[in-house]
Amino acid sequence: MQTDLSQVVAEKMQTLPIEKQQKILEFVEDLTETRKTIWEKIDERANNLSAETLEKLPADGAENLDHYLYGVPKK
Repeated sequence: MQTDLSQVVAEKMQTLPIEKQQKILEFVEDLTETRKTIWEKIDERANNLSAETLEKLPADGAENLDHYLYGVPKK
C-alpha cells in the first residue's frame, strides 16, 4: 500500500511544472523536519535581517512599544 501511494504521488507530481514540484518538496521537507520552538524561529529570522533593516528599527522600541503597536503617545 505504501509503495503504491508513493508511486501515485510521484507520477502525479511529475506532470506538474517545476515550480509546483519545488513547493511540494518544500512542503514534504517541512513535514519531516523536527519542529522548532517559537524562540528558535524568532532567533533564526532575526539573524537573517539585513543591516539596512536593522538600522530602520526604533532604538526606543521597548520603552515605547505601546506607541508602535497602538499609536499611543510616546513616553
